[in-house]
Amino acid sequence: MKYDWRTTILLVCMFFVSQVVGLLIISKDIQIKITPTGEREVLHGETVLGPRPELAGMESFFWLIGAIAISTSILLLIMWMGRIEWWKILFSISVFLCIALALGVFLPSILAYLLAILLVFLRFCKPNFLTHNLTQILTYSGIAILLVPLFDIKWMIALLLVISAYDIFAVYFSKHMVKLALFQAKGDLFAGISIPYTSEGVKASKKKIRGKKQVLERAIIGGGDVAFPLLFSGVFLEHLIKTQGLEVLSALLRTLTVPLITSLILLFLLVKGKREKFYPGMPFITAGCLLSYLIIILFPL
Repeated sequence: MKYDWRTTILLVCMFFVSQVVGLLIISKDIQIKITPTGEREVLHGETVLGPRPELAGMESFFWLIGAIAISTSILLLIMWMGRIEWWKILFSISVFLCIALALGVFLPSILAYLLAILLVFLRFCKPNFLTHNLTQILTYSGIAILLVPLFDIKWMIALLLVISAYDIFAVYFSKHMVKLALFQAKGDLFAGISIPYTSEGVKASKKKIRGKKQVLERAIIGGGDVAFPLLFSGVFLEHLIKTQGLEVLSALLRTLTVPLITSLILLFLLVKGKREKFYPGMPFITAGCLLSYLIIILFPL
């Protein structure tokens, strides 16, 4: 087992919450329009950062793959140079923009920006379990608000398959994903869900047990392992609205199958995993997404 039971359950619950919160924010951003031909069209307003890129289908697929490649290359360069302060600046800006995107669904732009600034300040100046994971959950939601409208279900599945193959390569062969995770963790800048724990599985502290000082460790889920299933869920939500004639609430309730199944698969992976060993999470998460897709499509209510 990779972590103790308490930490494992908390980690899976945080993953599930991130997916549900993201879906709720995505659903709030959706408007349905009936075209003159009777077709259902999903509309989105402008984000607090302005209009989204005018991309769709294959263009969106290669645009996002290119963006991932460029951002990973920049982070690898920063790691090679040992300039973690550069990563902190870039990461802070990215988190701020994504949080503003998420909050902009509910709030006027100026309030979204101000609250995003406050949350980023708390994240990096008063770091703790709550500020870290709250800002990360909103970050994933902001990414989804920007990207979900750019994809259809076919290209979203293609993206999951490519990212899964890349994850296997990056963890087992090049191992650069492991190095990046460790580099980010140095400055408490990990771009994923993080839960502090001790080897005894109790609340982290500096007290000694049997003459030995407790060692504070972190249970983590990579940001991509959280963001990509949320993107899939958002795209699938819109797919159900367009193709099955569902209202937003009905489509949302059906789409919740995705976070439920992916959470169970994540639980299985953590239970079967070994301590001090890294695993590519995306192949398992992708399997959960595809299984959810088949269940919902084959067994409509």
